[in-house]
Amino acid sequence: MDIIVCGIDPGLAVTGYAVLRTDREPPRILDAGACRFDVNLSMSRRLVDLDRDVSDILEEHAPDIVAVEQLYTHYAHPRTAVLMAHARGVIICAAARKGIDVRDYGATQVKRFLCGNGRATKSQVQRSIKAALQLEHPPASEDMADALAIALCCVADVHKCRVSEVQT
Repeated sequence: MDIIVCGIDPGLAVTGYAVLRTDREPPRILDAGACRFDVNLSMSRRLVDLDRDVSDILEEHAPDIVAVEQLYTHYAHPRTAVLMAHARGVIICAAARKGIDVRDYGATQVKRFLCGNGRATKSQVQRSIKAALQLEHPPASEDMADALAIALCCVADVHKCRVSEVQT
């Protein structure tokens, strides 16, 4: 089944995104990068900018599914989760406006899928992405790597396979 998945790692300063197409093995990267926002702007302005950027990506690639990282709340930093929720809401709303299915994946779920360990390091995730997508180099930015990881997890979830099967 050929699908297009857009993985998004939400943030108010940087939002990573990756668009994968499953028309061959391994999935093909159609686009990947990071949307960067001026942290000196008001939250409302950054949310408008995030909506514009995500809507442009969804318009350009017309994904079948948008996969978004779930909220994680650390008891010592509850404000971070509240801020992340704003970004997630904008992303989910942008996808809903276009009638795109949205799926949520927790960070530990994504890491467990890719690395076999829900507490894998950023560098372990990047190496796993490099292997899974048969890339020459690991993804340059952590935000893009996280988005690729979320998209890969969604692809495997949709196809009901393991990372090793995505790679073959």
